[in-house]
Parts: sequence; C-alpha cells; structure tokens
Amino acid sequence: MKRSFLGSSLWIVGGALLAGGSVFGQAYPTKPIRMIIPFGAGGSTDVLVRIVAQRLPDVLGQQVVIDNRTGAGGLIGTELVAKANPDGYTLLGTGSPHAIFPNLYKSVPFHPLNDFAPIMQIASQPYGLVVHPSLGVKSVKELIALAKKEPGKHNYASSGQGGAMHLFQALFVNMAGIDMVHVPYKGSGPVRADLLGGQVKIGCLGLSSIIENHRAGQIRIIAVTTAKRSPELPDIPAIAETLPGYDTSLWTGFLAPRGTPAAAIKRVQAEVTKVLRTPEIQKAYQRAGTDIVITDPKAFGQFVAVEYATWGKVVRDLKLQVN
Repeated sequence: MKRSFLGSSLWIVGGALLAGGSVFGQAYPTKPIRMIIPFGAGGSTDVLVRIVAQRLPDVLGQQVVIDNRTGAGGLIGTELVAKANPDGYTLLGTGSPHAIFPNLYKSVPFHPLNDFAPIMQIASQPYGLVVHPSLGVKSVKELIALAKKEPGKHNYASSGQGGAMHLFQALFVNMAGIDMVHVPYKGSGPVRADLLGGQVKIGCLGLSSIIENHRAGQIRIIAVTTAKRSPELPDIPAIAETLPGYDTSLWTGFLAPRGTPAAAIKRVQAEVTKVLRTPEIQKAYQRAGTDIVITDPKAFGQFVAVEYATWGKVVRDLKLQVN
C-alpha cells in the first residue's frame, strides 16, 4: 500500500525515537519475518493467521514465513517465541489457548502475559459443536439425552489437553451434567480428519475449519459456542439456547517476545490493520464465519489478561489441572 512521503518520514522519526535513537525504525523490516503458529495447519488459528499473513509481504516489503510448531497443546511453539531474540523478526500468531493452557499446568516454561509483548487482536469466531451424521444426533438436546442414556460411552475429541477444543467441550459437559470421555489428539488437523471419517463422533472446532464440511453434509454442526447465533449459520442455534449462560469464542491475535522494539510492534499493527480493512480480507473472514477485531497493543494486552484470569477460574472449577 502506498504511503505519502510525510507519512513515511513520520514512521522513520517515530521508529528511531522508539528504538532509543538507533536506526532500527528506519528500515524495519529488512529481512523475512518468522510467524510461529503453535497449532497445526488447517486449524482455525492457522486459517485466520494465514489469511492475513499472505497479504503482509505486500505492505511490509518482506516475506512472512509461517512456521507451524505444534505439540503440548501449543506450549512448544509458544515457548520458542517467548525465548526468541526480541528483534521484531519472530512473531506469534496464536489464539484462545494462549490464555488457557498455562492455567492447566503447574509448571510452564514461560508466562503468557509477562514474557510477551501484545501487538493486536485480529479475529473472534464461534466454535461449532460437531457430530458425525452416523451418531444420529441433530441437536444439543438430543446429544445430552444420548450421553445421559449411555454415560461414559461416548468420546469427544480435542486438539490436545488444555486447548480451546478441550476447554470449550469440558465446560459443555460440566454444564450439561453428562459423562463423556475426552480423547486428546496432537493437533486440530487429525481431529477434523477423524471426525470426517467417523472414527470419532463428537468434536468442537472453529467455524472457519469446518463450515464447508458442514455445508457438504460430511459433518453436522448442531450448535455454536457463542451466546448468539452466527450470521453465517443463522439456522444453527447457540448452545446457550439449551444451556443458558454458556458463551465461549476463539480469539486470534499477534504477540511478540517481550522486549521487541516498540517501532516494530507499531509497524506490524498498522500494516495488519490496513490489511484487515480491505474488502478481500473482510469477505474471506465472513466466509469463514469470523468477525474481524482490530485493537491496539494496550487493549489487546488487557484483553489477554482478562482471558487468562477467566479461564484460570474455569480450570480450577472443573478441576482440570494436570500436574
């Protein structure tokens, strides 16, 4: 995108000042940026980050390399970023699990708030409570009735212990007063594959990763996790219509290692904001059943702190801490 000479000059002056008098802000970025996603390719966070990242080279003038580093519910990739050189060339594209899984473990090799510099939130979307058609369930009420009739018989899949899929479903199971068995996978991609194949019958995934499969009749979304219905799926009820008070959603955003120069954070936030405001990206997010959210670093940092506290209470209330 074009900027005026004056606008470019302001970036240079402001960047140099923010970098403590160095020339950092004058040229950033001068080499490719590594965007680590701590979840598998094809999952909701991956889909939404890639929609934006594929346009960033046009506005940043440098390649943005996506690096999916999966494992331990997101811990492995997130730790890589926490310990990376805070030079603006390693960023984290993450989501709700960032505020969830550190609450699940007594010992985590980083702090989700203190070891990261917030850049911005970019999206918010419902998850879909999904069943395979062979289960013969078409509504939340029918799923609850089946689980109560056959306690402990039915499994629900997640992308790993402590991820959004796990916690969203654990909360549902708790509020519904039913007994189902959690089966953790190594990433959302295998969960989606086994749901499509019928090897597992129940799951909860971001709409962006399953909406087309639902429309094709391969799987059945019986409810969305947000308090209100999704505009993209107006005929699908919210879980809250059966279980009042249930309300969860997946947020997606960008973080950097703590200590990353403010000039780099400001540049990334400004250019991502421009990308999110383009009709192309707005249409892509709409097709994915996702709302665009644009925040500044301060607001995003405050939001993540609230999320961390909120999910910490859920983990304690449901006694889900694992070590």
